Amino acid sequence: MAVEAPIYTIRGARLSFGLNPLFTDVDLYINRGDKICLVGRNGCGKSTLLKVIAHEIEPDEAEFFVQPGLRVGYMPQEPDFSGFKTLREVVEAGLPEAEKNQTYKADKLIEYFAINEAQNPQESSGGERRKAALARALVNEPDILLLDEPTNHLDIAAIEKLEDIIQKFTGAVIVISHDRSFLSNISHTTFWLDRGVLRRNNKGFAYFEEWQDQVIEQEIIEQKALNKKIAEETEWLHKGVTARRKRNMGRLRRLQQLRAERREQIKMIGSVNMEAETAEMRSKMVIEAKHINKSFGERVIVKDFSLRVIKGNKLGIVGPNGSGKTTLIKLLTKRLAPDSGFIRIGKNLQEAYFDQNRMTLDPKKTLWKTLCNEGDHLMVRGHFRHVVAYLKDFLFKPDQAQCPVSALSGGEKNRLMLAVALAQPSNFLVLDEPTNDLDMDTLDLLQEVLDEYDGTILIVSHDRDFMDKVATSVLYMKGDGTIYEHIGTYSDLLQKLKNQPQKKEVKKPTSKEEPKLRERNKTVKLSFKEQYLLNNLPQEVEKLEAENKAIEIALGNPNLYTEDPKKFDELTSKLSANKDKIAELENQWLEIEMKAEEIEG
Repeated sequence: MAVEAPIYTIRGARLSFGLNPLFTDVDLYINRGDKICLVGRNGCGKSTLLKVIAHEIEPDEAEFFVQPGLRVGYMPQEPDFSGFKTLREVVEAGLPEAEKNQTYKADKLIEYFAINEAQNPQESSGGERRKAALARALVNEPDILLLDEPTNHLDIAAIEKLEDIIQKFTGAVIVISHDRSFLSNISHTTFWLDRGVLRRNNKGFAYFEEWQDQVIEQEIIEQKALNKKIAEETEWLHKGVTARRKRNMGRLRRLQQLRAERREQIKMIGSVNMEAETAEMRSKMVIEAKHINKSFGERVIVKDFSLRVIKGNKLGIVGPNGSGKTTLIKLLTKRLAPDSGFIRIGKNLQEAYFDQNRMTLDPKKTLWKTLCNEGDHLMVRGHFRHVVAYLKDFLFKPDQAQCPVSALSGGEKNRLMLAVALAQPSNFLVLDEPTNDLDMDTLDLLQEVLDEYDGTILIVSHDRDFMDKVATSVLYMKGDGTIYEHIGTYSDLLQKLKNQPQKKEVKKPTSKEEPKLRERNKTVKLSFKEQYLLNNLPQEVEKLEAENKAIEIALGNPNLYTEDPKKFDELTSKLSANKDKIAELENQWLEIEMKAEEIEG
């Protein structure tokens, strides 16, 4: 039987940026029907290699062999939506010039992904933009589909739809992703880009770790046979990645124990009056929420929800996009007041909040100065650490300590932001989508750090594998205000939800009800004033917070009250008024944000 020739081949590809070679002598071939995952550390050149395959970047040297008439669909990690007025225009832009009138192809994908086609891309959520970018890559019915981090910002329903598309896709697919479950479900072949060399394994990602360990062990044997010192990077791979993975079984046993403890806590809470808890339990209480409700207009976000979080719990928050996960975090951390019910926070709680969409890094600062502005040591969880040693914990090489932040790749910047957040003194960690754009090695590291963290953790993430390995329980937000706590893995929860009998379809509104329904849903965008406030309220809050810091410094003068009591009273009143104003502005901003999410669907 004749073997079908590859539809796309690259030989001897080389590419350097300045004096630094990114990859050398890369050979690859793609067969029709291949389902390939492309893996490697942040900064190794995965996205660049995908751009070379898509002919978005020309390599310094390479031979290409491409089947005539081959179509390539490419979705970059950061798609450019400038110049488009609606998400429909984004999708239709993927149609070839000769097929611009075949808009039915766009219609099918818009319906399948439930894209809000009339939405302006600049006002759309990350999830809506990601779905539109996926549809644009698919609409020209490509022979090769190239996807760079396609699951970022997608909820589990959209990820499962994408898995179904890839599994049924007759062409070839190459995917870069940090989502282990997603890669295991869709790949049959693995490309591993490592220190400028591309390796191929004709097995899917489920076998990657076993293959990676074999390659590393073989390298060490070869180096020892040549009586050479093990290369620094090989040593790091062996001692870091492999050793960390071997400790996974111990972490898993500890996580199972924590889940059992959480199950017993819930039984205790269910059978004992919360108001009459013992002093010991009360001292361990981190968050207590009783019968809380929260709505924005007619939209119910949280309905009659009670929860007690005990020290050491690691709670994941999951649910569809727009179900209110961030709102629940704001409620549980008292950034937002419930409409009814009450929330109590434990004493002496030190919170560290990680949101990689909002944290900023100074591009001119070095990694050293970012972590340690003065001296060479920083305090991390009660222990002094040398800044270089701490950077090595986060997979940075010693010579990177004096590099500017601007020289880092996107994934490396995320890794540095994680290091900054985890260096803060805390006993309560809030992580809102921490896994986006992190490579596999950093995810392994993050899992280990969270396992060793002896405080309490709230996590929002759609990454099934990450949540399975970190969360003691998950709070599932259905989207109608109901919240259910599941003790166990996120994957088990998803399977339970799939096995539940489907409810009967709600009857369509009558002809008399339809005009009212249309009237209620006719708003398709925020007003100019609302959009202005959404963009500018955060800056007003920052100004007030900066003013409060200055006031607090002034009030810290022990002689102020005796020397100038009038000024002391003025500053105290101003501080209180500013805090009230900050709370008012934050609530106003959140209500507008929730309205924007509702418009986006």
